[in-house]
This record gives sequence, structure tokens and C-alpha cells, in this order.
Amino acid sequence: MYTASSAFLEALTEAGIEYIFANWGSDHPALVEALAEARATGRRVPAVITCPNEMVALSIAHGHAQISGKPQAVVVHVECGTQALAGAVHNADKGRIPVLIFAGSSPYTQEGELKGSRNEFIQWIQDVHDQRGILRGYMRYDNEIRTGRNIKQLVHRALQFACSDPKGPVYLMGPREVMEEEVAPVVIAPAAWKPIEPAALPEAGVAQIAAALAGAKFPLVVTSFVGRKPEAVAELVSFCEALGIGVLESVPNYVNFPATHPLYLGNQWNLPAQNPALAEADVILVIDSDVPWIPTVSRPAENAIIFHIDIDPLKQQMPLWYIAATRFRADALTALRQLNQFVAGMTLEEAAPRRARFAALHEARAAVLAGAETPGGEESIRGEYIVACLRSVIGEKTIIISEGISHYHTICDHLQMHRPGTLFTSGGGSLGYSGGAAIGAKLARPEATVIALCGDGSYMFSVPSSVHWIARAYGTPFLTVIFNNRGWKSPKLSTLAVHPAGYASRANTLDVSFDPPPDYAAIAAAAGGALALTVRKPEDFAPALAEALCTVREEKRCAVIDVWVSHL
Repeated sequence: MYTASSAFLEALTEAGIEYIFANWGSDHPALVEALAEARATGRRVPAVITCPNEMVALSIAHGHAQISGKPQAVVVHVECGTQALAGAVHNADKGRIPVLIFAGSSPYTQEGELKGSRNEFIQWIQDVHDQRGILRGYMRYDNEIRTGRNIKQLVHRALQFACSDPKGPVYLMGPREVMEEEVAPVVIAPAAWKPIEPAALPEAGVAQIAAALAGAKFPLVVTSFVGRKPEAVAELVSFCEALGIGVLESVPNYVNFPATHPLYLGNQWNLPAQNPALAEADVILVIDSDVPWIPTVSRPAENAIIFHIDIDPLKQQMPLWYIAATRFRADALTALRQLNQFVAGMTLEEAAPRRARFAALHEARAAVLAGAETPGGEESIRGEYIVACLRSVIGEKTIIISEGISHYHTICDHLQMHRPGTLFTSGGGSLGYSGGAAIGAKLARPEATVIALCGDGSYMFSVPSSVHWIARAYGTPFLTVIFNNRGWKSPKLSTLAVHPAGYASRANTLDVSFDPPPDYAAIAAAAGGALALTVRKPEDFAPALAEALCTVREEKRCAVIDVWVSHL
């Protein structure tokens, strides 16, 4: 029997969806039956990954899409499962991650009028007024499937939104009666549902930007996520080398520029200090950035000329956002190719001395960073040392998932990543992304060594029991390194930044401590058979790291190293 659920699965397959990350419920009998029938009859359908937790499911899809560039599907249970997606919805929205979320909904008949009519008490309790409204503020598109006759068109339309810039999550819901509906097969031409082509800069804009940067004394590029398309990194390098432009990353979500390049001037997070390069720049090109600077602590000079190229230059999902810039809505890769074509063959005498000056600044910064990579004290290890040890063992096939929070800057500074497509953050602000994202990265690139770096707080948010069960069940081993400061350091830093001499600065406790801490590594061992290691002394970290990597690479099982850093 060919049902609406059969058509739904067929549409996902046509669209190139490889995986359904599923948390099944009483609203999914039609989908479960259609999957079983497809397998029994040899019809191709996406692989199903059973996910005991919905947020983990969406985080896996998030990580997979970041590596593969392809959307995946997440299936959850009515409004309860929709809410259980939790902060992963925020991350997918802010990180511009294409993913299709499908939820069932309570049956709309109760007397047996249609197949799928209500037959369990929970179906009255789970019937809510506006299930789609739970997620609407985060979605690029949402809809309810009301008939199986056009279900394939709705799936392809939803994915067209998901994959068109600014990319993001989409949401479909369908009640049991509709998903059970027997329908005639519909032929769809997927080519007619391709995402919108990337936007380009106007010719006048290309000339204006290039001329201003060429004539600057201290030109600067600021970016956060140009590396979401790895091929854009080489274009940015070529452009900056040609004109002698320094590069500053602000809250980087990807490898946007090689950290080892002489034009690289570092990265800015929440450090409460003015960035000197940003202050000195007279012409600034902001390209793909949500937060190019934080005006209360670090900002450009008042007379700086600023250009902004972005797929969403107005930040339509942010109620408060502005910078004093000339804005262009354009795809970064496309725009950089235009700029490189424009400057090709140009001879710019100022470029060489600018490159030399930026190289000197780069070398001075590198020396300061190297001096900070000392091991630490007897009962705690410096984060800089941990990351330096990691840097020494990272190979070309290593992927880093970073959720270090108060160690974000340490990870970026000391890993010194230079290969595009090897370092990822969620792009959002909801904690718990790293565990699921590591599984998604491993599914997308099985040959890679995946390492998740996180704080102890973000590790608990990641639902490690669910993460490590999935990792073992589906053969996606990865290494987790926990920067364990025994609590939430970021809320403490935020409080002291606003009230540096207030009561909180003198208080014995701020209610952010996890003392005594859980045995984090043991959670992963119990749930997924992971190697569990706890390290408190600097001399023990390198041997633990070697053992953990051997476990991941040779034994094909997860490893967790709980490393005690300075107490918050």
C-alpha cells in the first residue's frame, strides 16, 4: 500500500536526505509501517538513527550538515517532542543549518472515522492549540500536512527554504489520519525545487570596496563564518594577500582564515578590552558576521569606513542589530570571487609594506601565545597547555567540535587551525551541541578523527547518556575532552563584568559551582562503553591523550578525558 508516509519517505530520498534522526511516538505508526514495507520490498529510504533524546537528534543533524553541506531529517513526537528539541532549535536557526524537522500531531478524529483515529489516552492530552507556533520564530518555513496528495511538494518546498540563504531549519507536522492516507504516487522533478542561486555583489559595489581597501592605511577584514563554505577561505586568502589586508575573526564558527598565516591577527570573543587592530583600522570589510564587535568594550574608530557583505545584512531575526556600514546582500564566496577577479593583475605598491607590518603583528602575537602554553599547577592544568598538546597530535583528517564556552578563545588561539572545514562551533548560544554534533560529523566523514572540546557545564547539557549510547550503537566513535572547572564560569564572569565591585564580587558562593563534580567520564562508560579517564596533573594529560586517541582510532569506541583546569 502506498500511503502519505510512503510519499514522505520517497520525497526525502529524492531530496538526497541520507538520515532520519528519529524519536518515535504514538503519532508515527504510518511512518514506522512505511519504513518496514520499504525495507521488505527493497525500496530505498533514508537510514534511521534511533535517538533517545530529541535535542541530541537535532544536534547530530546540525553537525552532519556542517560537514557535508547537506540537510538531514529529524522526526519527533507531537508537541512534546517538538519542545524537547530544546536549545538545538536555537542553534540550528542562528547557525544557519539546513534541516527538516517533522512532527506528528494528535489525531483529529475520535470515533474511528478514519484510519489512525484516537486510540490512546495521551492523544487528548497532547492536542494543543498551536503546535507549529512552538518553533515558528526559529523556522525558515513551517506548515501542516493536510492531505497526502501534495505531501511530496510540501517536503521539497520546505527543503528549498532550508537550503536557500540564509539557510536554516524548517518544520512540518502531520496528524495520524493524514499520514495513513492511501494516495496515488506523484512524480516530482527535484531539479525544479533547487535552492535559490547565491546572490552577487553589484559591479559598482565591487569597485567601491576594492578601491577603498586598496587606498587604506590599515585595511582589515572581520569575519565569523565565511568558512561555512570551505572554498571561500582560499578566496579570502587570495584577496587579502593581493591587497595586504589583515584579518580578525570575531566569534569564529569555522576556520575562516588560516591561523598560521602572516596576515592573521587573531580572534575576539568576550575579552573586555579594545582590540588594537580594530581600533587602528581605517577601512573595514565585515564579511559574514553576526557580531563583528561588541561596542561597549571594543569598536572601530569613529571615522573608519565600513563595508558589510552578508547573506543576511539586516539580521532579520535579531530585533536589535546595527553597525554603521554600507551593506550588501551577497554570498561571501561569490563576492570574494568577484573581488579577486577585479583586483587580478593590479599592482599595488602599498600591499608589500602592509603585509610586512601585519606579519610583524602576527609574529608578536604568536610569541605571546607560545609563552602561555605552560603546564599549570599541581592540582589543575592550564587550558593553553591542554590545547597545545592537542595541536601536536591533530592530523589532516581531524575534525574539532568546539563548545569550550569560557575556553572558546583558548581553543581558537592555541589550536592554530589552518585547514578549512576542520573546526566548528554551533553558531548559536544554547549549550549541549558538541556531543551530538560529533556523531553527525563522524557520520558525514567516517574516516575522520572527531574530537569534541567542551566545558563541564556544556557536557552535561549535551545529554551524554544519550550521546554515547547512539555513538556505540551506530559506530561513530569520537574523543571528548572536558575542560572541568567544576561549575559555570561564564555566568560568574558576566556578573563580575557588570558588577565588578558589587556584593557578588565578595560573596563566598554565586550558586554556579558543581562541587563535588559528577564522574563525567564514567557516564560515557556506562552508557556507551567509552574509555573513561580523569586527569588532574599536567604530566598525566599527554599519556591520557595518546591512550584515548588509540581507543578511538584502533578500538573504534569513544573516549572521554575529564581534565581538571583551574577552579572557577
